[in-house]
Amino acid sequence: MDTPTRRRMRSTTVAIGVTAVMASGLTGCSSSADYAAVCVDPETEERVDDDSCDDEQDDYNGTGSGFFWYYLAASRTVPALGSGVSGGTFNGSSLSGTVQRGGLPTTGGSTVKSSTTKGGFGGISRGISS
Repeated sequence: MDTPTRRRMRSTTVAIGVTAVMASGLTGCSSSADYAAVCVDPETEERVDDDSCDDEQDDYNGTGSGFFWYYLAASRTVPALGSGVSGGTFNGSSLSGTVQRGGLPTTGGSTVKSSTTKGGFGGISRGISS
């Protein structure tokens, strides 16, 4: 009579262990984005606060006013707020790979990749890493 009870306990223990391993794999080992977007005024080509851009807004095509997302590759340096942007594109629909919109350090200075590295259990680190 003891044998069926032990088997049930082992089965439950294995299921909990597998679930924990899968959860840590999904949250702790994610790769960083291929591109990151910063909000930019296309007239001045300077970075502005991310809250000024709308996620539903189309790409900037050289016409129109307002603020638009400017996409930087992972190897590019993040500009500080108020600084000029270069080396990226306003055309996000032409990119292949994962894109993170916003969330980069407002002080700039680091690369996109180091600023979008994810880590920890259920957390995302978006600060400047060394």
